[in-house]
Amino acid sequence: MWLGASIPRARRVLPSGSWTPEDGDDRITLDFYARHRRRMRMTTDHGAAFLLDLAQTTQMRDGDALLLDSGRRIRVVAAPEKLLEVRCTNVHELARIAWHLGNRHLPVQVIDQVIRLRDDHVIADMLRQMGAEVAPVQKPFDPESGAYSAHSHPHRHGDEEHGHSHG
Repeated sequence: MWLGASIPRARRVLPSGSWTPEDGDDRITLDFYARHRRRMRMTTDHGAAFLLDLAQTTQMRDGDALLLDSGRRIRVVAAPEKLLEVRCTNVHELARIAWHLGNRHLPVQVIDQVIRLRDDHVIADMLRQMGAEVAPVQKPFDPESGAYSAHSHPHRHGDEEHGHSHG
């Protein structure tokens, strides 16, 4: 039975920047939705099974680590996904596009003057009709957390790292 005492448990998420990778640390590559979990059996990229057993549902971000009871760490890696990259001719148009995406409660990642979101042909058509340049890409997706989420730690936007609250 996989819930038995023999399977390692990860009960904490170490935010990116709060830990240093070491030799022997494992990794797990997950898409956006798979990184939003509380409790489930998982398998690392090297085949080691463990139980994610967090106190509450948490949005794990690229570069975070899962801390096993044994002290071992498993680095969280954002898997490449089918996304759309949205560009506009000026920041005012980009802000307008961002407002429309937010009004639809779509998760988005903002990098400099580019908005990334999950690939959706209906949304892509809407954005093009609004004058945006829309291109399909295959990249990791690490969107902004909601304004009221409790997950707060430093993370990257493009090549810039900074800390701020996601809540």
